[in-house]
Amino acid sequence: MTQTRTALITGAARGIGLATAKLMLDRGWHVALLDRDVEALDAACAALPETHALPLRFDISDPQSAPLACRACVERFGSLDALVNNAGVADFGPIAETDFDRWRRVMATNLDGTFLMSQAATPYLAEAKGAIVNIASISGLRASTLRVAYGTSKAAVIALTQQQAVELGELGIRANAVCPGPVRTKLAMAVHTPDIIAAYHDAIPLNRYGSEDEIAALIAFLCSEDASYVTGQCIAADGGFEATGIGLPALRS
Repeated sequence: MTQTRTALITGAARGIGLATAKLMLDRGWHVALLDRDVEALDAACAALPETHALPLRFDISDPQSAPLACRACVERFGSLDALVNNAGVADFGPIAETDFDRWRRVMATNLDGTFLMSQAATPYLAEAKGAIVNIASISGLRASTLRVAYGTSKAAVIALTQQQAVELGELGIRANAVCPGPVRTKLAMAVHTPDIIAAYHDAIPLNRYGSEDEIAALIAFLCSEDASYVTGQCIAADGGFEATGIGLPALRS
């Protein structure tokens, strides 16, 4: 009998992380949902099947959290087949106003946490011949204003992914990065003005924001055996937004 596979997803209390958890649960996976927002995590897990979903109340910026979280996942479900490093801090501001504490706060979660979780999960993933999926961002592929810490952290996650693919491939572990473009999350819709929304629609060839479920589907694919020969890749799920960097909007219209 085939053993049910297990995924550990960070930043899973809401948004893309929760959408990915729900999709993988629907596809028969066990899922450990990690988040430092305990109230939101408990509310999310209350609506999920107890036998297949495990809440992990940790902060990945704390170096002690990663080994404890991975161990708890394996003790509960018996294996760790996929790690989705989705947790992130979205902090936007001018370079002049980004002091070192602000810079470190972003890096501690977006980069350090991704590294620490992957390192702690490696022995379990090696045993399972599993996968790492790091959630980067279109901001790691193309620069934008007010994203000096965020964009730099996500560019570093892309480089980290390639390092993982090269070294951990020897252990049978695949590592890929997903770079979402503008996604219609509750947070984005709360802070994006009509002018910003219109500008994004104009700049994206598909003329719309992506959905959390669309990003989740790509993540689930990269975790699955359907992607068994895919590693070291950075895939932009952005409606063609990155490609528009090669031409002027006025010429496209």
